[in-house]
Amino acid sequence: MSGRIDLRIDGAIARLTIAHPGKLNAMSRPMWRELALAVASLADRPALRAVVVAGEGNHFCAGGDISEYPDFRFDEAALRDFHEREVWGGLQALLNCDLPLIAQIAGHCMGAGVEIASCCDLRVAGVSARFGAPIARLGFPMAPREVELVARETGLATAREMLLQAAVIDAPTLKARGFLHAVVPDDTVADEAATRAWRVTELSPLAARLNKRTLRALVQGARPDELLAQAYAYADHPEHREGIDAFLNKRPPVF
Repeated sequence: MSGRIDLRIDGAIARLTIAHPGKLNAMSRPMWRELALAVASLADRPALRAVVVAGEGNHFCAGGDISEYPDFRFDEAALRDFHEREVWGGLQALLNCDLPLIAQIAGHCMGAGVEIASCCDLRVAGVSARFGAPIARLGFPMAPREVELVARETGLATAREMLLQAAVIDAPTLKARGFLHAVVPDDTVADEAATRAWRVTELSPLAARLNKRTLRALVQGARPDELLAQAYAYADHPEHREGIDAFLNKRPPVF
């Protein structure tokens, strides 16, 4: 069994679940392709306001499915295609998503799991979750775009520790370093992720989309002044008017 990406919609919240029974939800090649398609499909659901990304059972994602590796990793062209088309295709779909993404992290979050979590906007973890990318033990480095992503989100010092020392780091440490937004008891991590997703649904979806687009552009190297042409086009948008009117009339906004 090559695993799967499950997509479930519950009102305004989508749930993407990484599922690979017996392999701690390790990502197979078909799963990377499924991830890209599942995330792209969210754009066709205007009622959605948030996405929770989780692993099935007691783990988030233990990395890549190593049992596949002998089939392609020893050929340069096939290896490039794997990383640049399949893996990056899934990660880029997450990075391009205009919906806020909340990572619900339990158990092992290794390699591909750290990369997927790094694409998410908010990250909550159970206290026993463990993080790392010990691929040097397998004799290969992390691909350049994947390194840039992980180093940007975890911090360069943490990325060096994971990649050069094959370090496995606990959740409280990564909370202290700023990668995680919350660390909670293991049996409440799903509730914490759901609570944060529901908080997002109460806010302006327009503001979320525009904030994500601005953040994405800045990460990609844009200067703030380069974003000014469309920065205030929301002025007459109904959500803008509703938010201001609700505040002035001391009532909850309805977005």
